[in-house]
Amino acid sequence: MNLQEKLADNKKRGKALLATNFYNFETLAAVLTAAQNTGSEIILQLSESSINYMGLTVAKALAESAIKQYGVTAWLHLDHGQDTTLIKRCIDAGFDSVMIDASEKPFEENVKITQEIVKYAESYGINVEAELGYISKLGQDQKMIYTQPEEAKRFVNATGINALAIAVGSAHGFYKEEPKLQIDLIGEINKVTTAALVLHGSSGIPNNQLQAAIKKGITKINLATEIKNIFMKSLQKELKDSDNIDLRQVFPKATSQATALVEEKLRTINFN
Repeated sequence: MNLQEKLADNKKRGKALLATNFYNFETLAAVLTAAQNTGSEIILQLSESSINYMGLTVAKALAESAIKQYGVTAWLHLDHGQDTTLIKRCIDAGFDSVMIDASEKPFEENVKITQEIVKYAESYGINVEAELGYISKLGQDQKMIYTQPEEAKRFVNATGINALAIAVGSAHGFYKEEPKLQIDLIGEINKVTTAALVLHGSSGIPNNQLQAAIKKGITKINLATEIKNIFMKSLQKELKDSDNIDLRQVFPKATSQATALVEEKLRTINFN
């Protein structure tokens, strides 16, 4: 089952997939070990900056070979693609899914840019995700512009996307106070659109809110900041406490802590 089909099936069944970013072999291994330990399917996400860091060919080959080695069901997704040339390269390279993020553009321009990517991806049969509304990114103003149901319906119908990231109270990065997802709004959007709904910025959102969001129609939940944070905090402590220069011996604790985090998120999301 390809990711487009899986998300459509999730929408019908009221289930969700966890989508986790990875940044190097260690974070990739952490995520796949968690999926392996819990018997879970998972989406592996690469940001534009991670692709620029590793190189597209290396990043894709690393993910594919690791998926095979760990024996889990996983899909490869481009997260927050804004460079249309890079998005098309990812499609040509065989990614299972791409995101075109033109959410900071005016509505009609967002539609036009998204249509271009949907048309390009059509013959490949892959999942295309876009974003509507404003989900603030790390370092930006935390004010929200919520996705409106009728606007979401119009956007999905105009673009033909398979998945829609919606602004319902989450934000990228860490929260200064406990977030409050607009659970009823998720349900309203889910009723009027055919697209699978995606929740970005899940780091720090309480488990009960994540589960309530899934019940109302969220089918994909993104996790990135918490992985980076727990990995780096553990690694920094290890480097401070030890003068070991063997790279293979300083990463395991950080990797295992990231694994434990992802396992906990998988159990939360796969509650039903």
